[in-house]
Amino acid sequence: MLRQPLADAIRPIRFEDMVGQAHLFGEKGILRKMVMSGCITNMVFFGPPGTGKTTAARIIAEMSGMTIHRLNATSASLSDIKDVISSSKGIFGSNGTLLYLDEIQYFNKKQQQSLLEFIENGQITLIASTTENPYMYVYNAILSRSSIYEFKSVSADDMLPLLRRAFSLLNNGSDSPKECDDEVLHYIASGALGDVRRAVCLVEAAYYSSDDSLTKDVINTLAPKIVGNFDKSGTVHYDLLSALQKSVRGSDPDAAVFYLARLLEGGDLISACRRLQQMASEDIGLAWPMAAILADACVNSALRLGMPEASAPLSNLVIALATAPKSNSAMEAYFAAKAAYESGKGADIPPHLREVTRFDGYKFPHAYENHWVDQQYLPSDLIGTSFYKPCDNKTEMAAKAYWEAVKKPKN
Repeated sequence: MLRQPLADAIRPIRFEDMVGQAHLFGEKGILRKMVMSGCITNMVFFGPPGTGKTTAARIIAEMSGMTIHRLNATSASLSDIKDVISSSKGIFGSNGTLLYLDEIQYFNKKQQQSLLEFIENGQITLIASTTENPYMYVYNAILSRSSIYEFKSVSADDMLPLLRRAFSLLNNGSDSPKECDDEVLHYIASGALGDVRRAVCLVEAAYYSSDDSLTKDVINTLAPKIVGNFDKSGTVHYDLLSALQKSVRGSDPDAAVFYLARLLEGGDLISACRRLQQMASEDIGLAWPMAAILADACVNSALRLGMPEASAPLSNLVIALATAPKSNSAMEAYFAAKAAYESGKGADIPPHLREVTRFDGYKFPHAYENHWVDQQYLPSDLIGTSFYKPCDNKTEMAAKAYWEAVKKPKN
């Protein structure tokens, strides 16, 4: 006989028993109000694993009285969808049919499209869940027919009551009850970083690995020191890279070094290095041109060292970039120039700049005072256009003042 996993045994059957997601299922939660009113619409749940998406779908189906069908997109096929549609026409679908489709991002466009007609005419009510960004992975026609709800990571404090219940359930089924204080349970919850299922599974593993009581030492042997929802091919990975860059751009060294730590401890040295080199030129840019050189040096050092030593040069780099003056003038100039080119302008290079003219009519700037001479460089249809607009920082303002003085017309 198969033993029921602890995470399934303590799965909440009421909104009141859910942990976290107060914005959805608390006393004033928007989803709770909607379900209590008897209105069940098509929905897309998105958020990290272990945050209650499947549990919520089960509770909603139970409260609505509808027949629920559960499919996982990693293994389901078009024939499975047809079976659900067929059953919705019979007596078992008389109160409505709710299809809970887990990991919808694994359905291709054709599979997702097969649902449209039936969710549009109300034959099926769809609740789809995904750990990815739905706007990137869910077909737009489904999104337009659904309400979208975000499930957030569950805090350790919110998780604690459920872990107490899980531990009590284990003790009640044991001939040799064990001890575990709230400090250890909170330690488990903190290590799960928002994933309730992971925390419950760790409690279960620790229970059967311990003698008389659960201790932090036992927990540390069962789980990595730092864990989390980190998938190098998923949106959490890109969210971390985005958070790192936006923290540097926003000049917050504390946040920047935190996201760097999550990336490195998650095992992704390469992506962190690439993104740091990019932001040195994109976000610091001409305000501190040495940033690109520093980034190259620190990244090369990190790649030679490998982890964990690579954290030293990279944390130096992250804090230096976060506290440096910022300028995106170079990138803005490039995008403006690109837009002009894509609009069809600038096709004809001035004759004196072309290679085939052998410098005929070209004035060599180094032969003139201050190494500058007035002549046409932009194509004729772009004369007077300014792509580069200096940002207000010391380096660019100094360069601007210098060239304004050099290029000032002589009396």
